[in-house]
Amino acid sequence: MINLNRFYGAMKANNVDFISGVPDTLLNDFCLGLETNWDKELHILAANEGNSIGLAAGYHLATNTVPLVYMQNSGMGNAMNPLISLTDKCVYSIPMVMLIGWRGEPGNGDWAQHQRQGELSPVHLDSLDIKYEILDEDEDETIRKLEWAILEAKRTNSPTALLVRKGVLAKKEKAGFDDIAQSYELSREEAIRHILTHSPDDTIFVASTGRITRELHAIREELGSSHKQDFLNVGAMGHTLSIAAGIASGDSKKQVVCLDGDSAALMHLGSMPVLASHKITNLTHIILNNGVHESVGGQSSVGHTVDLTLLAKASGYITLDKYITNEEQIKSCVNDSLTIKGPHFIEIRIKKGMRKDMPVLKMVPLEEKAKFMSK
Repeated sequence: MINLNRFYGAMKANNVDFISGVPDTLLNDFCLGLETNWDKELHILAANEGNSIGLAAGYHLATNTVPLVYMQNSGMGNAMNPLISLTDKCVYSIPMVMLIGWRGEPGNGDWAQHQRQGELSPVHLDSLDIKYEILDEDEDETIRKLEWAILEAKRTNSPTALLVRKGVLAKKEKAGFDDIAQSYELSREEAIRHILTHSPDDTIFVASTGRITRELHAIREELGSSHKQDFLNVGAMGHTLSIAAGIASGDSKKQVVCLDGDSAALMHLGSMPVLASHKITNLTHIILNNGVHESVGGQSSVGHTVDLTLLAKASGYITLDKYITNEEQIKSCVNDSLTIKGPHFIEIRIKKGMRKDMPVLKMVPLEEKAKFMSK
């Protein structure tokens, strides 16, 4: 990994003041370092990548400087609309540098949900006529390319990009939070186990991307139970609720539980009022809220600073007065969701972290789809 102080210094030396983005595993240490190496007023961890593009555009309009946006390459889908209809040279011609973690880089191997993203990342940039360079572990070359991206964005009044290979801006994925004071009783794994225990056997579970899918799958393995009632949304961050609502609309005889994360839910928060207004009676939306983007390093979300339960109530869900924290409360809420027509919303505040011996999620998406649809 390159020296991050040198990287931050090159950004500052070239008048990059404002940074926004969504954390990524391949940018893990870069993102965590911003917490102590950048002015908090000039770094906004956004709900999604499109928001970051908009924030960066606004900052440029106010200051005539070149901002920086960071993201995983999967976030380019969220960024595409403002890149085309806002920052493009045919519209407002707005400069910025995009720092993009290159998951699924061809030849390097990665999970199925990243492989196609990796293949298409250069294709997307080429199709948008965005000039880019690829960063590797040659530190001098990385700094040179960073400086090029900033100066080229300024010269052309258009976005430029840096595709970041594994190991350049992150040592490894963060695994635990043993050294952090924990405010809540349950781990995410314990909460999921309690939800499963107190739900009918034929309940359909739709799990959000990241560690929720991994832990649900592992718990099923430990219990020796079938995976056919589960849909693991291994990609498409922020869309788990929509998938679950679609399933619940198509199979009204079964209870459908959406296991969501706080950062994922916040990414496309507008789906909550839209779907709650449809009064899908067999849908329960559960947010396992640890207040961080845990799967990509533990950067703070706003999950513990906003009242998600109040937002859900205002959206039209049946809710409690506040979040819950223990097994007895989970049991009571699950029972209510079975006896009272929904849609229901449950926020469970949980600890950060995952046990170090949690098995890696090994499954073939097409095979799991076939099992799910054959139930």
